[in-house]
Amino acid sequence: MDYDYIIVGAGSAGCVLANRLSADPSTSVLLIEAGPTDTNFWVHIPLGFGKNVNNPAVNWCYQGEPEPYCRNQAYFLPRGRVLGGSSSINGMVYVRGQVDDFNHWAQLGNRGWSYDDVLPYFKKSEDNSRGASELRGAGGLLSVSDLSEPNKLCDALIKAGIEIGIPQNDDINGLDQEGIGYHQATIRNGRRCSSARAFLDPIKKRANLNILTGALAEKILFTGKEASGLSYLVDGASHVANARCEIILSGGAFNSPQLLELSGVGQAERLKNFGIQVIHDLSGVGHDLQDHQIIRMRWRIAQPVTFNEQVHGFRAVYSALRYLFKRSGVLSMPTLPISAFTKTREELSSPDLQIQVFPGTYESLEARKLDIYPGVTLGATLLRPQSRGWVHIKSSDPKEAPAIFHNLLETEEDRKSAVLAMTICRNLMEAESMRDFFEKELTPGKSIEGEENLLEAARDIIQSNWHPTSTCRMGNDRNAVVNERLCVHGLGKLRVVDASVMPTTVSGNTNAATIMIGEKASDIIIEDARK
Repeated sequence: MDYDYIIVGAGSAGCVLANRLSADPSTSVLLIEAGPTDTNFWVHIPLGFGKNVNNPAVNWCYQGEPEPYCRNQAYFLPRGRVLGGSSSINGMVYVRGQVDDFNHWAQLGNRGWSYDDVLPYFKKSEDNSRGASELRGAGGLLSVSDLSEPNKLCDALIKAGIEIGIPQNDDINGLDQEGIGYHQATIRNGRRCSSARAFLDPIKKRANLNILTGALAEKILFTGKEASGLSYLVDGASHVANARCEIILSGGAFNSPQLLELSGVGQAERLKNFGIQVIHDLSGVGHDLQDHQIIRMRWRIAQPVTFNEQVHGFRAVYSALRYLFKRSGVLSMPTLPISAFTKTREELSSPDLQIQVFPGTYESLEARKLDIYPGVTLGATLLRPQSRGWVHIKSSDPKEAPAIFHNLLETEEDRKSAVLAMTICRNLMEAESMRDFFEKELTPGKSIEGEENLLEAARDIIQSNWHPTSTCRMGNDRNAVVNERLCVHGLGKLRVVDASVMPTTVSGNTNAATIMIGEKASDIIIEDARK
């Protein structure tokens, strides 16, 4: 069980790494995934998202710690536990982020991570249905496509956005993100194009690549200060694989810091309390958890133009037949057909709010059972949260889930942004173009008025938007975990390559940027190996 590279986690970045590093037939790669292969039927149907959001067969189904600023609620936190990771259970929305996001990373001292530096890696992955251009890629492994058909409600909301001062934007991945328009999505011919489908399927028979599913990482093994192997569990039995070159953690913002701490890398006192031998005292491990905070507001709609009515009764049969024979209709759609990116304050230089539009409603976020009447949900998403949380182990047992604390609405700035965001959502729904569709505000309800009351309502309905980042943050300060080459500070032959390395979260859904990180890291690793 000796390999050149061991990749822990077959998620959005891990699948990219496995593809690129195993392209050299002289290089051996082991890709380890705790979950199963991606044979689950609902993984591949775009609107099947709701079927797996709380399915423990393909989902870690984490539970957060009580949130003191949000009524001590403990939020449900889905994460993919399957080939493809969260890209196999997410909403498939393809948003890169703003130009300024990546330039800010570089300004923080992370050389090589400016927008001009990362754009080639976004393009490298893409097979964009709009074709190749200065900003888009074509011929890559990841399908990025326009939606199969428009939606009347979404069209009306775009017009409403223009009415309230949000310009129409047909390319939110362009140089200027501000505006409202349809998303592109990681969908190929009506089926989800996860990282596993894009990057693993074409190469899974390579002789130098071993893809091992159902394998839970126990801890990284060290020789002195160098990572040398990995201990992992399969069916309760412990195994060891040795790494000649490097071990690469790609478990995501929850699992990568968890594995570091289980392996003796983190705050020394915390590790000693669990009886873990300290290999390296690295205070930043698990700190600085960032996540987009989302306030989901719901309305009843006066016309049958939403997803709700298309999955009930005879319409459900019609929707199934359309998908089966034409790969079209509601089942072929991503969860969020459109978004609006705008500013909560005029003085801001770029959008700090994403209004995610789901043309449907559901009573329970976890159950995801769509209502029988027409409805729409607007998710007011704070793109630049100031609140910071953490992720830490609860014990030395790798089978026990980590403690996850977001600290939502902890800062005054986040609380102000929440109220402003809710007001903008109302303005959008009450614009003239929505007159024929608007029936009733359900959540929080039109009786909730005024800043104080809106804030109190936000405490009840705010959630994590399931975009965790930055718990193994890139940088050179005392709480940074990796450098700009994604090597763990103070240790050899160990890198982290996933969303946890983002210095600050990107402005929008995080999957596209995580795949980009996998692409760029692959080149960095190959380049360093040649030195």
